[in-house]
Amino acid sequence: MEETGMTVFLETERMVLRRFTENDDGLLFGLDADPEVMRYLTGGRPTPREEVRERILPAMLGWYERSSDRGFWAAQTREGGFLGWFHLREPTGADPDQPELGYRLRRSSWGRGYATEGSRALVSAAFADPAVPRVFARAMAVNAGSRRVMEKAGMRLVRTFNEGGHPIAGSEHGDVEYAITRPEWERAYRL
Repeated sequence: MEETGMTVFLETERMVLRRFTENDDGLLFGLDADPEVMRYLTGGRPTPREEVRERILPAMLGWYERSSDRGFWAAQTREGGFLGWFHLREPTGADPDQPELGYRLRRSSWGRGYATEGSRALVSAAFADPAVPRVFARAMAVNAGSRRVMEKAGMRLVRTFNEGGHPIAGSEHGDVEYAITRPEWERAYRL
């Protein structure tokens, strides 16, 4: 759907999830410049503007050429305020019928229910495809905020693991994977 020059993927009660454009590098740079937003990703180091412009944004835009229902979407309020982004994608080497949910939101939007609202909408969008048996999400074990969002989105803890990664505070506790299966989703959210 097109709305005022933007391609909208889906809408929730308070948000619009739309395709990113080449002009969104400043929004992404601003998001990744906040040390608290990047705390569980890089230990708080901001992403350099050149990396956003030359690697991250082009990779996000590339999803739209491959799929109409997988990729990264800019999240904004209905009034147009940038909140961050969500993704529903197949990680490299993973089962394409089991998409991964992810999100990164501005600190000013934390604790206001946006992450849960967007996550629930994307889980429902994933299960609109009858081939999808399961949706999952991952976070550092110590990232209590993300874990709460996954639980509120209907997901349950399925495993704790340690893939290594960046040596940042809390990484010694490993990572967690949460998931929701189609039968679990149907019991919880379908009429």
